[in-house]
Parts: sequence; C-alpha cells; structure tokens
Amino acid sequence: MSQKPIRLPPLKSLRVHNPNGQRERPCVALMSSVLACWASTGHNAAGCASIEQALRNCMDAPPPPKPKSSEINYHLSRFKNRLTSVEKKKR
Repeated sequence: MSQKPIRLPPLKSLRVHNPNGQRERPCVALMSSVLACWASTGHNAAGCASIEQALRNCMDAPPPPKPKSSEINYHLSRFKNRLTSVEKKKR
C-alpha cells in the first residue's frame, strides 16, 4: 500500500525562525539592577558600588561560547521537494 504524499500549502520555503532560541545574556540583570539603584539613590551613591563592581566583572569576563547552530533549516530545505505536490513537479 503506497502512502499519499503530504500536501502543503504553497510556501516559498520551509523554515524555522530562530531555531536555537534566544541567547542568554548574563549581564542584563546586573545592568538593570545598577540602573534601578542609580535611579533610586543617585549616580554616585556608595550603596551601588557593589552592584557596579559585579557589573564590571560580568562585562570584563570572556563571553560564553556560542552554542552549536541548529541544522533544521538545512534539512527542511533538502526535504521540501519531497513534500511538494505532484502537480507542481510536472510543471
């Protein structure tokens, strides 16, 4: 028994947008804390010094290694021809 091919609506390309998800940004929370501290106590407040130092340490640290990129879009482009309708192949 042969299976019918999968019929997809007309698409220019099969693609997953942002397959790896959003990258982690470790210093954003610290920067938000520093800005909130400055807004509540003033720019040169002594109470914000520890948070400022933690932000400096975070910014000076080497960046985390980039995650391996996903190969899903490559494989989707390879299989798109198998998923298109038979009528389109005849044209």
